[in-house]
Amino acid sequence: MSSSTVLITHPDCLGHETPQGHPEQIARLEVLLKALERLPVEVLSAPLAQEADLLSVHPQHYLDALRAASPAHGSAALDADTHLSAGSLKAAYRAAGGVLLAVDQVLSGAAQNAFVATRPPGHHAETAKAMGFCLFGNAALGAKYALDRYGLQRVAVVDFDVHHGNGTQDLVWDDARIAFCSSHEMPLYPGSGRVDERGAHNNILNIPLAAGTGGRMFRAKMEQLALPFLAAHEPRTAAVRRSP
Repeated sequence: MSSSTVLITHPDCLGHETPQGHPEQIARLEVLLKALERLPVEVLSAPLAQEADLLSVHPQHYLDALRAASPAHGSAALDADTHLSAGSLKAAYRAAGGVLLAVDQVLSGAAQNAFVATRPPGHHAETAKAMGFCLFGNAALGAKYALDRYGLQRVAVVDFDVHHGNGTQDLVWDDARIAFCSSHEMPLYPGSGRVDERGAHNNILNIPLAAGTGGRMFRAKMEQLALPFLAAHEPRTAAVRRSP
């Protein structure tokens, strides 16, 4: 019998150290795991993503550049927001691997749902650019993995972060199989996410919201815009096959 929900995490994700006072810090994951430990869920260890999987969303020269920039000690800044420590790349490979394991668990029937508690996060990194605390495009990676490994025809990614998921948008822009829907505050970092950014196949829906938008307006936008967009995309499977 499958588990209802699995929790996927790994201690290596605590090894991604950011400068003092940085909002994406180790305590963020520690607090989350502490809150989740009381829930009756099965906990699985996030594996390291394979380079071949990451190459589905990022070019080799980008992966090489991250390795070259990774410090043996201390911290290296990729931009004003995004930093590398000695443990960052291993944490990032675990975070990406955790997403892939989540797809495996759900599409193999081992679990109905999967929650991935890892870091660094993964919706701002573009094809060959780390930004917004993110090194890899984990959301897009999981979507492409589900399509390519399990024979799905179409999938959808729904992003409701306060910031626009520019990295996911960049990585799925040309893929008609993936619908991407993002609700986000605007104007706000990273400045993308306008309604006219619709993807090469009309496969992207951006829902910018003003600061202070309440739950009633958010719900209305989801019902009026997001749900019809997702229904029209018809995310569904072909013949789902188990991962080898």
